[in-house]
Order: sequence, then C-alpha cells, then structure tokens
Amino acid sequence: MKKTLLVLIAALITVNGLAQDQFVGDWFGSLNVGQELQIVFHISNNEALKATLDVPKQGAKAIPCNEVIAKGNTIIINIELIKSRFSGTLNNGIIKGNWIQNGMNIPVELSKQKPQKTVLKRPQTPEPPFSYNSTNLIYHNKDKSIQYGATITVPAIDKKHPAVILITGSGAQNRDEEIEGHKPFAVIANHLTNNGYAVLRIDDRGVGETTGNTNATSADFAEDIIAGIEYLKSRDDIDAKKIGLYGHSEGGLIAPMVANKTKDVNFIILAAGPGIPVIDLMSEQNYEILLKMGITDEMAKAYTPLYRDIMSILTTAENKKSAEIKINNTINSWKTRTDKQTVAITTGISDEATQKVFANQFLKLYDSKWLKYFISYDPTPALKKLRCKVLAINGDNDIQVISKSNLAGIESALKKSKVKSYEVKEFKGLNHLFQSCNTCNTQEYGKIETTFEPVVLDYITDWLDENVK
Repeated sequence: MKKTLLVLIAALITVNGLAQDQFVGDWFGSLNVGQELQIVFHISNNEALKATLDVPKQGAKAIPCNEVIAKGNTIIINIELIKSRFSGTLNNGIIKGNWIQNGMNIPVELSKQKPQKTVLKRPQTPEPPFSYNSTNLIYHNKDKSIQYGATITVPAIDKKHPAVILITGSGAQNRDEEIEGHKPFAVIANHLTNNGYAVLRIDDRGVGETTGNTNATSADFAEDIIAGIEYLKSRDDIDAKKIGLYGHSEGGLIAPMVANKTKDVNFIILAAGPGIPVIDLMSEQNYEILLKMGITDEMAKAYTPLYRDIMSILTTAENKKSAEIKINNTINSWKTRTDKQTVAITTGISDEATQKVFANQFLKLYDSKWLKYFISYDPTPALKKLRCKVLAINGDNDIQVISKSNLAGIESALKKSKVKSYEVKEFKGLNHLFQSCNTCNTQEYGKIETTFEPVVLDYITDWLDENVK
C-alpha cells in the first residue's frame, strides 16, 4: 500500500513538472493598447515557475513577474509592478489568453516563434542624389542660448525662393518628424522643393543637434520658429517677403502664435492643427481612442467627462496635494453616478488601491510645464488675430484631431479675422498623418507604406502656387 502511494505521489509530481515545463522558454506576443506593443515573457523553472517581461518598444526589460501559476494547460502571470495580469491556455504551441490592466481586457496570443523583424517599406522617403540643394546646418537664436540643428532644401535655380518652415507636433521629434519609420517632413520638403520652394526643417529642443530644455511650452517653441525665420531672412537665396509656416498637430497651434508675433509670416498651413480649445480636442480624442479599443459608445461617453474634469484640475490646482485631493473627490463623485462595469472597464478601479493607481497616472502629469500650458490653451483668439493667408487641412479619419469640430472651429475664427485669403479642406479617408487608412487607429501608422498621401502634397503645392508664388 505504501509503495502504491509513493508511486502515485511520484506520478503526480512528474505530471505537474511536465505541465510546468511546457511553459518554460521565451514567449512572444503583440498587445494592442492604442498602439501595437510587442511583449516577451521569459519563463524559467527552478523548483517553481518564474518569469520576467520585456516591452522592447518602450525600452523595458526584465520587468519582474511576482507570481506564475500553471495548472494543466492554463497559466496565470501577475505583474504587480505595472498592475497587470496575463492568463491563457496552451494549445498546439500557442497560448491564447487575455492581458488585463486598468480594467481593460485585451486578447493576446503568445508563441515561442520569435517574430521576424519587419522590413519597413517607405517608398516616399527621398534618397540622394537630389535635383535640389540639401544642406545640414547649425544656427542659433538671438541670445545664443539655443543651438538649432536643421536641414534646408533649396531649388537649384539661382534666384530668391519662397520658403516654408516645417513645425512638428507634440513630443520631442527630429527634423523629419520621424514616426514608425516614416519621415513625413522629409517627404514634404522633397515635394515642395521640387516644386520651387525652399524648406527648413528643424530638430526639436533636446533632439538631434538642437539644444535647450524639453520641458518648455508651445509659446517657447514659437520662439524657436522665430529664430528659424531670422535665419532664413539672413540668406541671399530666400525671398524674405514670402516666408511661411507649415504646422502639423501642435505645430498648427504654434504657427498662428508666430504669425501674430512677427510681420515676417506671409502664410501658414495648418495640418490637423487645433481649432478648438485643446481640452475639448483631447476629450474628443480620448473618446475616439476608447471606441477604437473596443469600448462601447455608452461607456466611452460616460468616461469622457471624468477625463475632462481631471485634466482641468491639473491646470487649475494651486499645488500637487490639492490636485490629488480634487482628483480623488472627482473620481468618487463620478463613481456614484456610473455603473460598476463601466468604472471597472474604463478606469480599472475596483477598490481603494486601484483608484490610487488610476489617480496617480494623472497626478504624475502635474509637474509637466508643457502639458499644463497645452491643455489650457484655446487657439481661437490667435486665429482671430491672423492677417496672413491660411490653408487648414484635416483627414476625416483622424482620431487625434477630430476633423468635423476642428475645421469648423478654425473656419469660424477665420471668418472673424482680417485674413483676406483662407481655405479649409477636409480629405476623405485620411488619418492624422494624412495617410489612407483602414482601422485608422494609431497603431496602424507603421503598417501603412505611404508616408503622406500624394493628393494632399499636390493640393498644398497648388494652393501655394496660387497664393504665394
């Protein structure tokens, strides 16, 4: 009897060991959280299963997983550090499961097959030799406190040319506004210069060859563009009376600021540039992103006012402690009038601990000088003050700057301005980067080969030829 029992125990240990060993190794998957993130679990078995997590795109390596539980073909991995959990079932070499974080339940498949590195095809990216002159250069602002690294492209014809300065969107970006292997500003510069326009594109503060503090505001970035204008005016091959600005996203907020500070701006092009108060724009953006992530319309509409109220607190609270108290009071009030399922799915809040995690995600933004300025900014007064020529464009599938309300805001403001020539144009089927899109969410940007739709490039050029050249 004892021998039989010992054999049974040994058999159970062997079966359990085999169940655990089948999970040992490196498991690769892709996580859709508004953008596509590759994740890698490294699972080992040293008396008990242990795991670490890599998120390469975010530069995160060996994040400790505090608990790994395997029963039969099922595995659960808790990652307390980032308040996340993965649970899945192994079948035919694939672990199909769900990633749970902040109340979101996202389907994930893990495989031991390492994904092949995708060769990104970017056929529009210009390659030398060019038919124009392209020069990398360094210049400084008036008091020499900031050095700017830039590239200027100038038509080869020996005469003075109209010029365009390209202004990047939010976040520290290089002179090509590079994203997911795309170089939209290089593409735009190439097209415009081939059509007779000089183009200056500049590294943002703290990026590439440009110095300066990155925790600055849009108003500070406007001063950087004024320095670019002064540089262009110093060149013999630039027509100083025909200098204009092309601003993408936040760059389209900065361009009117600059045009109102100097008489040297002949025209501006607002490419998905804000035309309504930024807090309204960001609320709309969050609503659309939630829908793209599979959240129901009802839940997204319930969450959006909470987001707006919290962001407003960040810009008005007298100190961080006050912001913390007000944010939690706002959350508590919202919870009393919102069903528990909506609360859990949109915020991940289920108890006091998870509420603290949710609130801290916002509270850590309090120290951002840029964010406070940006969120509280209303572009309407600056648009109303404009006198230069204006072209405003948007893609109707843009989920970052919603075209319908945004272009209506711009047009309404320009009607009350002293601008004599302006045009507002919506492009069908295009996203925030002016690409033709299918899902039109942010993680699709890198999957699209086209960097910038040629029809938009041609439209911009035709507008410039008619209004500037």
